[in-house]
Amino acid sequence: MSQWLYWPQFDRHEPAKQMAHYRPHLKTAKDARAVRTRSALRDAMLQLLALKPLDKITILDICQTAGVGYTTFFRHHATKESLLDDVAAGEIAHLIGLTVPIAVAEDVHAAGVALFNYVNEHRKLWSTLLTGGAEAAMRNEFLRLSREVAATRAHVYDWPPTDISTILVVSSTVELVSWWLQQKKPLSIEDVAVIYERIIIRPHIGGDRIPPARARRQPRSR
Repeated sequence: MSQWLYWPQFDRHEPAKQMAHYRPHLKTAKDARAVRTRSALRDAMLQLLALKPLDKITILDICQTAGVGYTTFFRHHATKESLLDDVAAGEIAHLIGLTVPIAVAEDVHAAGVALFNYVNEHRKLWSTLLTGGAEAAMRNEFLRLSREVAATRAHVYDWPPTDISTILVVSSTVELVSWWLQQKKPLSIEDVAVIYERIIIRPHIGGDRIPPARARRQPRSR
């Protein structure tokens, strides 16, 4: 775990027993009104994060910005950290949707440029997500979606195994983005995209299709 990762504390201005308000409805996720409310809460969190750090944001702030009642918040999230995780998952889903079509077209460098362009355009948000307690949620969602994509492209003789390649690529990508965001004089988007392409992606594509042990058993061509 990165040394800068921390879990924000509950707001001192909010009830200590706020978890007691959490009453998720069984049909919440499918209800049209609930979907609109969840979207409003995510948008409110994004707006507030652009103005102040997470530890200065209260659930009341979120509700007022979203235009929803205080108790309504707890039908969807137990804490503001839960909402932050929801925002993080949405950002990862958007990023995957943006870069995968480019990568599938085998233009890895262009996919890297698209990735870091997007992060740069939302730099404050991504810095907050990765240093404000949502790193695990982002990494897990990134891994989940990446595994879904990899499963559609896996080959029985892929080497190294698709799953470990996916884990290594996701972990390295998150670390590279985190490192880049922390630099006082960050590399250009083009330069960091080269690191992404050559060090993170290329070692996992275009390699041997057959595991070494199996390759040793195959007869040599004359």
